[in-house]
Amino acid sequence: MTIQTRNLGTTGPQVSALGLGCMGMSGMYGESDRAESIATIHAALEAGVTLLDTGDFYGMGHNELLISEALRTAPPALRENALISVKFGAQRGPDGAWHGYDARPAAVKTWAAYSLQRLGVDHIDVYRPARLDPNVPIEETVGAIAELVDQGHVRHIGLSEVGAETIRRAAATAPIADLQIEYALISRGPEREILPTLRELGIAVTAYGVLSRGLISGHFSADRGFAANDFRAHSPRFKGENFQHNLTLVESLRKIAEQKGVSVAQIAIAWVLSRGEDIVPLVGARTRERLGEALGALDVTLDAADLAAIEAAVPADAAAGERYAPAQMAMLDSES
Repeated sequence: MTIQTRNLGTTGPQVSALGLGCMGMSGMYGESDRAESIATIHAALEAGVTLLDTGDFYGMGHNELLISEALRTAPPALRENALISVKFGAQRGPDGAWHGYDARPAAVKTWAAYSLQRLGVDHIDVYRPARLDPNVPIEETVGAIAELVDQGHVRHIGLSEVGAETIRRAAATAPIADLQIEYALISRGPEREILPTLRELGIAVTAYGVLSRGLISGHFSADRGFAANDFRAHSPRFKGENFQHNLTLVESLRKIAEQKGVSVAQIAIAWVLSRGEDIVPLVGARTRERLGEALGALDVTLDAADLAAIEAAVPADAAAGERYAPAQMAMLDSES
């Protein structure tokens, strides 16, 4: 299968129009099935998905090792087409607790060395700090990645969850391919200042959370519960009245999806795809079934009437609750 491609900015690589976010395969949303995860990665590669997104702190190396196994067992032609995007810098304890971020130049190179080893590759295609380290100027962090580019260990530099000022400072230091940021029908903060800045500078977006961690997938009901080790058990948008309110938005979206003969998830992903050729949605499918549904969004065309109906059903800022708990929101330069 051949799917559409998009460029990661003016300096980045050409990638599939949808990327596969692999975080959920390493426990962030409760238990996952290793064999099904690997089969899903294989199915994505077979379908023409080339961009695999991970973080060195997803399962504390588990996710990178999983991707390594999936690539090692994939047909060579598919393995060679894969591009890997890695986030680094998050500090976590053995109990999973968050302890801030470390993006000092020496740490950047150490994280990269570990990732290269776990992934079993000789270079990382896009390398990015997971968050802005408040104790390290972004110029120093980006400068360290640029040295890795010069040495051949990294191909392109990315950013994650940073604001317009930080983006400008980073881009003045070295070429930036893309910014990874949450962007969805109910997470539209980047539209205010960040997206215009990126477009001015020729930097693309890899949009995560396009289904808002399943909230706007159309697969949740009001009685859905979450395990203690599931991120969503602690997310404001999945709690109490917020959850009830947000599910009413999904039902409004479902009416539009049904009229077009597609699923709610496909409408939500297609909406992100429609926001510009410089935006590459990352879908967090953990199973081949969910992957197939997500890929179907590539065949959904939204005309002006569809977009107007979606906007009326789910206006900007319609969601109840922040996208992270307060402590994690405070770590987002993109929200400052």
